[in-house]
Amino acid sequence: MTTPRATAPSRATRVPPAERGATQITDRVVAKIAARAAREALGGPPPGGTAPHATVTVHHDIARVRISLELGYPGDLAAQCAAVRRHVTERVESCAAMTVPEVDIDIEHLHAAHTGPGSRRSRLR
Repeated sequence: MTTPRATAPSRATRVPPAERGATQITDRVVAKIAARAAREALGGPPPGGTAPHATVTVHHDIARVRISLELGYPGDLAAQCAAVRRHVTERVESCAAMTVPEVDIDIEHLHAAHTGPGSRRSRLR
């Protein structure tokens, strides 16, 4: 007696790749993309500063992003924040295929370009 052999489904009955399942990108991964994009937009942290940090909440294909960063001062803070918002939105949308309706920015610290051993501020102390 022979047992029936299992045969591979024909190409006509295979499920197309787009219908086989779903891809989920976690909040943590999107946060890494956003933090990297913020770093790219600023050209790196100011001297003595730390790299930007991001927190993200993803619901379906919508990512709400909050970036914490340190900026050099004096400088055009509004222009720097606008550049970060624009670049983070573009990168998250292109890399994660998510809509980014808002990018909130928290400026945690300003780094003055003149503070150092020979600066006026340190001499007044």
